[in-house]
Amino acid sequence: MIALSLAEIAAVVGGQTHDIPDPSAQVTGPVVRDSREVVPGSLFAAFVGERVDGHDYAPQVVAAGAVAVLASRPVGVPAVVVDDVQTALGALARHVVRRLGATLVALTGSAGKTSTKDLVAQVLQRKAPTVFTPGSLNNEIGLPLTALSATEETKFLVLEMGARGIGHIRYLAGLTPPKIGLVLNVGTAHIGEFGGREQIAEAKGELVEALPEDGAAILNADDPLVRAMASRTKAKVVLFGESAEADVRAENVRLTDSGQPSFRLHTPSGASDVTMRLYGEHHVSNALAAAAVAHELGMSAEEIATALSEAGTLSRWRMEVTERPDGVTIVNDAYNANPESMRAALRALAAMGKGRRTWAVLGKMAELGDEALAEHDAVGRLAVRLNVSKLVAVGGIEASWLQLGAYNEGSWGEESVHVSDAQAAIDLLRSELRPGDVVLVKASRSVGLESVAQALVEAGAEGEVAAR
Repeated sequence: MIALSLAEIAAVVGGQTHDIPDPSAQVTGPVVRDSREVVPGSLFAAFVGERVDGHDYAPQVVAAGAVAVLASRPVGVPAVVVDDVQTALGALARHVVRRLGATLVALTGSAGKTSTKDLVAQVLQRKAPTVFTPGSLNNEIGLPLTALSATEETKFLVLEMGARGIGHIRYLAGLTPPKIGLVLNVGTAHIGEFGGREQIAEAKGELVEALPEDGAAILNADDPLVRAMASRTKAKVVLFGESAEADVRAENVRLTDSGQPSFRLHTPSGASDVTMRLYGEHHVSNALAAAAVAHELGMSAEEIATALSEAGTLSRWRMEVTERPDGVTIVNDAYNANPESMRAALRALAAMGKGRRTWAVLGKMAELGDEALAEHDAVGRLAVRLNVSKLVAVGGIEASWLQLGAYNEGSWGEESVHVSDAQAAIDLLRSELRPGDVVLVKASRSVGLESVAQALVEAGAEGEVAAR
């Protein structure tokens, strides 16, 4: 964070100083909420959780080098005490962002936010120092913590914004006002909470409403609900997609033999070829979104294409590909799942597995409300249409819907199986995998299927398949 004295911080957040011998002492390190992340110069934000109260760690974090604690009560060590720590954290982020003068890029969408954010960051890093959201810390706590990690050297701040209801993105954009707003898509993620895709579009569009007149709204030309958001902003509108009307578009899209996208990138300033290191055709749209942002910030088509071709996966468990010594390929996409991302992952599996035996180890997609049965059934059916060799549906009732969809689509019988939990899936796969197989693992975060992927990777390291 930019250096601020405890007195300045107290004034910004409307707090009172307690047990602070020197109010001019400066916070020069990061603002953190995890006591294990404290380094000398930090400010520790003490949150009260369901099982852990951060205030209990106050003596420990100060001993580890924290300058003070941002707290909701006195803690016996240097502290700035406020009525609400989350509100104070947001106020501090807003103050720091205004002081910085960095260009703030915010993005949202139903699917692909984190992968696209990682691409945007990797492209912009070629131009100037860039700070971006780690992983998926895109809520009322994670977003200000990311903003506060910026320094005087930061030129670009790339922030992912998530929403579970109307008004969430408006609140986040108020904390960190964006200059460029990117909306990827409107899908069915969290549809059970929103009530419908139109309500999701209403929420996502709050981002473009927050843009200044001299800003830019980067919108997906291939998604009608996103494209319609152009009427909700006074900012310049830039369209990306495969549509001929898109300002930044892709032509000659194909997949390599290993399932990596290749295409001709067209921008208003020129064209250049891209072959990505990432897997799956869905990354073409993500790459075009990143290219549109980079073009708006002055990068050439050649610079953008080079950066996209060299970009990798920064966030864990998102199409994370591991090639085992025995020739088995594990695709760990287990961080989260919704119908759109599940379909994209299955298509990527089909492309990667041409001429090989493919396994789809799938679990529940959460927060779909009344659409849950139909969406799980549809994913099971798609696995059959894509000629996935075997579906392993893991978990409870939603997994049974996945298997039922597959069975009804193709009368698969032994080609689909429903198992109770992750360990059962691990046991099955360890006994049946053969060299050369490709395994996709994907479900909502609550299912915890990353343990399946990890177990399979470790089994390969131990030579289990090759030894049989």
